[in-house]
Amino acid sequence: MKKDTKYVASGRKNEWTRGAVNPAVSRASTVVFDNVEQMKYATQHREGKTLFYGRRGTSTAFAFQDAINELEGGVGCALYPSGTAAISGALLSFLSAGDHLLVVDSVYEPTRDLCDKLLSRYGIETTYYDPLIGADIESLIQPNTKVIYLESPGSITLEVQDVPAITKVAKAHGIMTMLDNTWASPVNLQPFELGIDVSIQAATKYIVGHSDVMLGTATTTAEYWDQLRENSYLLGQCTSPDDLYLALRGVRTLGVRMRQHQKNALAVAHWLAKRDEVDHVRHPALATCPGHEFFTRDFQGSNGLFSFVLKQGTQAGIDAMLNEMEHFKIGFSWGGFESLILGHMPDHVAHLRSVTKWQAKGPLIRLHIGLEDVDDLIGDLDAGLARLNAHL
Repeated sequence: MKKDTKYVASGRKNEWTRGAVNPAVSRASTVVFDNVEQMKYATQHREGKTLFYGRRGTSTAFAFQDAINELEGGVGCALYPSGTAAISGALLSFLSAGDHLLVVDSVYEPTRDLCDKLLSRYGIETTYYDPLIGADIESLIQPNTKVIYLESPGSITLEVQDVPAITKVAKAHGIMTMLDNTWASPVNLQPFELGIDVSIQAATKYIVGHSDVMLGTATTTAEYWDQLRENSYLLGQCTSPDDLYLALRGVRTLGVRMRQHQKNALAVAHWLAKRDEVDHVRHPALATCPGHEFFTRDFQGSNGLFSFVLKQGTQAGIDAMLNEMEHFKIGFSWGGFESLILGHMPDHVAHLRSVTKWQAKGPLIRLHIGLEDVDDLIGDLDAGLARLNAHL
């Protein structure tokens, strides 16, 4: 089945739709049984798609789990109320006191905070590594290393990792690997084909696609599914069926939206690359992005999120640029239909690292390119750069 067909067909078994086009929103906390035997059966088969208790999920959740498994190629999918909850839920499902964790230095800031502020309290040690380390990650492995955590491309600075090289080393040492696959979504990267054990997504972003739902997923192989499912349940993680219904709706248009995000973003990225103010563009599809060669090898496409580094700029200039943008809105997150912009001075980017040095001397601007007309977006950026230049 081709990808575009999968987006339409996934999670639509008659068991979930019962003749309708879309699975219904099934809300439940308590599930009642006709008799004791039925209750015992549900208790004994909690690992399957059997109604047991609302926190385990209803048909709406089961349909969405099926869809993500089908799109990513996993065996089991755990659901969480946010992407950050998916990250913490996955890590806490497999780490114990005394374990050692390797985390990429370009990681999402809340993931770093989780490691430094929470996991450390539980006796779990974290070592950060260069996103471009590749097979040399072997030198950082300790006898108690349990998990290698990847994020590719990295947050804000967009370095692309050599995922197959890292997973090969991990498997040779019996270490599991997790990847934050939010940037690529199931459209542009198949993590399990590259040796990843757990694929994590902030479904908040491209899967939902409309900036109105918080949702996370962690998908895994048969080897790790039982442990991920049970530990996530013990952590009390569950999701709203109304949110899952919206996420299923987002899945149907995922391929179409991603193609347009990619097209628009590449047009803006190439325009920025020609601007005198720009030092370089960090879009994985461009050669100026670190790890570009791994992107061309492993990914099937790109999306709307990338950054560019200015040759120079002041905080006052960045503020003036951002404050008067018309189509780009100032906001965290990304993956919705709207364009977003954030600006970072070099010291802020450097602060987000601990083992690699941020070399750029100018500000970094992160863009999410939405579904607006690209000429309007370029005009908005052109005017914004003029405001920034006025403060040099």
